[in-house]
Amino acid sequence: MKQKSIKISLPVMLLSLCIAIGVLSTQSYALEKPLKTVEASPSEIKGTLALILYGGNYSDDMETIAILDLEGDPYNFEPFAPDFDYTVRKGLPAEKALATAEKFVSFHTAFWRTQLSKILDRKGNIIGFELRPLYRPIVFGVSDILDVNYWSKEDGRIKVTIKLIPSVERLKVPGSDGGSGGEN
Repeated sequence: MKQKSIKISLPVMLLSLCIAIGVLSTQSYALEKPLKTVEASPSEIKGTLALILYGGNYSDDMETIAILDLEGDPYNFEPFAPDFDYTVRKGLPAEKALATAEKFVSFHTAFWRTQLSKILDRKGNIIGFELRPLYRPIVFGVSDILDVNYWSKEDGRIKVTIKLIPSVERLKVPGSDGGSGGEN
């Protein structure tokens, strides 16, 4: 029996190599872990802060959170979102930043209380805080409905991803967020 030899053209080989490199680089990114957050006390917030207010764009905007960024450190929080989804207020004293954050995250009709956490770098140092709203569990089945991750990038940048947990995302009524509406 005669075996056929398969000829692979140079463009096909290069394309295969590019795909393999892309898969490998994606897998290495998947191994990266987000920064940790742990419960914090208001007394731990000191100094001057930049306050990042994410969400709160309409009456039922549950994707709402406040990030308190310590000014003067080498880190800079950057929400992974369009600029119109958040605002930044710089140069706030700790007490004013926390009071503003509390007011901002507590507007929703299902609001129950807040949860304050400190955000830690890879060495365990505090690099900022988050204040998230917790909602009445009877409304959504759970009180903490946000999936928030902090990703350390080059040059001290901290990429922040914010989304609803899947079970709550499925509850959203199409068009209730000011968007284009439902499916056909």
